[in-house]
Formats: sequence, C-alpha cells, structure tokens
Amino acid sequence: MAAAWDEQLTAIIKLKAIDATPETFQEFGQVIEASDDGEEFGPHDAQLDLSHGIPRFYIMHLQDRPLKFSTITHHASVTQCLGAIGGHAWYLGVGKPSIVDPTSIKGTTVADVVQSHCGHFYVPPAVDDIQAFRISGPKFLKLNMGTWHAGPLFTEKTMDFYNLELSNTNVVDHTTHDFIKKNKVEFLLDE
Repeated sequence: MAAAWDEQLTAIIKLKAIDATPETFQEFGQVIEASDDGEEFGPHDAQLDLSHGIPRFYIMHLQDRPLKFSTITHHASVTQCLGAIGGHAWYLGVGKPSIVDPTSIKGTTVADVVQSHCGHFYVPPAVDDIQAFRISGPKFLKLNMGTWHAGPLFTEKTMDFYNLELSNTNVVDHTTHDFIKKNKVEFLLDE
C-alpha cells in the first residue's frame, strides 16, 4: 500500500489486487467455482443467508467502473453473491465485517461504534485493512454478512454481473462509509 497526495489533500492509496481464491478470500466470504452436476451440497457451495426477506437474483449492467474507489458499503442482513457474466476479469475492494453488538463490545471503545441509518451498529472500516481482489474465470464471490465492498470495478467499458441479494437490500440495508469525508483517502487499484 503506497500513498500519494493530490491537490485537495486527499491521499491516494494504491492497492495491489491479488487473485481471489478460496484461501485468500475466506475472511470476507467464499469464492465459488464450478462443481460437477449432481454433487451433494457441501462447504464448497455458497453458504447463504437470505432469511431476512425476499431473495432477488438479477443481472446488473454496469458501465465506466474504473479501478478506484472512495466509498465502501456493507449489508447487515444478507449474504450477497456477485459474478461476471462471461468470466471476464473484474475487481473488488473489501474490508472485513465490522458489525457489532453494542452491549458486548470488547477491545473497541464506544466512541468507535457508529449506528447505521439502517439500525445496526458497526465500527467503520480501517484504511489499513482494505484489500483488493481480482476475480476471473467461471467463478463468483459470496460476501459474508457485513463484508465491506467497493465494486465491481473493471477495465472494460461495460460489464454485466449477476447479483443475489434481497429484494430491498439497496433500500433498507445499505450502509456506506465515505473514505474521502471520513479519512481523506481514495483507493487506486494496481492490476
């Protein structure tokens, strides 16, 4: 991670993207790869929690998502799955889940805890904890509940992604941290 300053006194932090594998991504969720038809359900399958609403599985058409970000989001009530249609390379900035129960805080001061407009409590993501992943080929990511994520990001002009979340996730379960406002930093991914 290297930092440079722009004219508005915002630090530009360069993140080296690493390939998302079941091992490298396990702190944030799962990397799901192809399995044989008829194979029994097991730990290599997406461990989903869609119990807080009506699931929504749809195709997102995205355009102009360069390899940089200054905001990051989490969902407290659902696991989310994202995958590129066609298997083209794409990128995701992530931070570990930080949802907390304010009645059982250990190792965190009350001053560090924020209540989301959605109702839950969390500790804002630390700049030094943000990582970047490269995803390519026939696989998708399952994000654990509360995993901070920025993206999908990509170098193509447009890309389509399938997305599994709840029907109202973006309305009632969408907490965003703005790194420019809160930390005076922006992230730039290095392929």
